Amino acid sequence: MSKRVDGPYSPIALPSLPLEGWKNTKETLHRYAQIVGKVRLEYSPFRNHWWHAAFYVDPRGLSARHMFSSELPFEISLDLVAHELKVVTGAGDRASFPLRDGLSVAEFYGKLVSLLETLGIDVDLTNPSPFDLEDEERHFEEDTEHASYDKEYVDRYRRILTWVDCVFREFSGRFIGKTSPVHLFWHGLDLAVTRFSGRRAPEREGADKVTREAYSHEVISFGFWPGDRNTPAPAFYSYTAPEPDGLTGQPLRPESAFWAPEGGMALLMYDDVRKADSPKTTLLEFMESAYQAGARTAGWDVEDLRAY
Repeated sequence: MSKRVDGPYSPIALPSLPLEGWKNTKETLHRYAQIVGKVRLEYSPFRNHWWHAAFYVDPRGLSARHMFSSELPFEISLDLVAHELKVVTGAGDRASFPLRDGLSVAEFYGKLVSLLETLGIDVDLTNPSPFDLEDEERHFEEDTEHASYDKEYVDRYRRILTWVDCVFREFSGRFIGKTSPVHLFWHGLDLAVTRFSGRRAPEREGADKVTREAYSHEVISFGFWPGDRNTPAPAFYSYTAPEPDGLTGQPLRPESAFWAPEGGMALLMYDDVRKADSPKTTLLEFMESAYQAGARTAGWDVEDLRAY
């Protein structure tokens, strides 16, 4: 009988991530990510549905890949194993600084700007303030309040992201239509993947340009986020947009999955996944059931879009 290995990628190793245990660290890390994300937004060529703005999971954390300052290519990564911010350029230069408890958002911002400037990359962010957080009126360089960095919880978060990224990519391979990359949107700190029917969606009246572009076509989206003030625990989600009639009357699997009271959001709590006999099977079952619910009620051609 083979011995079950408790390694970082085995189901038994999926760690707990109670929001109350690392809330301050999460809020600080979220703002670190938004600063890097705003650099990415300024220095990446536009891609449909704002895909150019997102981060990618790598074995050591998160990366903002292949940006350009004039003709100088560069990349920024949040190395959550060594707990460093790293920058590499196409000229062969490398620079970094440590991520540590006590490193305020203001100090992180100043260090990143200074580091980039020493590498020949001038930074002039259009809006150097948090997005959709509680302190949007305060510039990053003024934020000395958020300065928590618990390495243990950051490592737990990294391990979860690495595992979820792998499962999401497996799920993506079952669909032959247009699919987004598996990527992390820094505005909400959610790892997501989206399927498209191929049909244009009705224009949303009064929507801003970001929303209009993001939802220009029919989508069924899936994601993981570590929790926030609305859902105070890590969870997996799925939604269909535009939301079709009858969506929330459709069955979900496993039994612990449920429809949120408002907004047509399917939810499966992370703790229900990590405690399952087969976390991967449980998550894939949830994603497939949410997809079937959205595709049936929205009239997608499920068979034509199935990968064989």
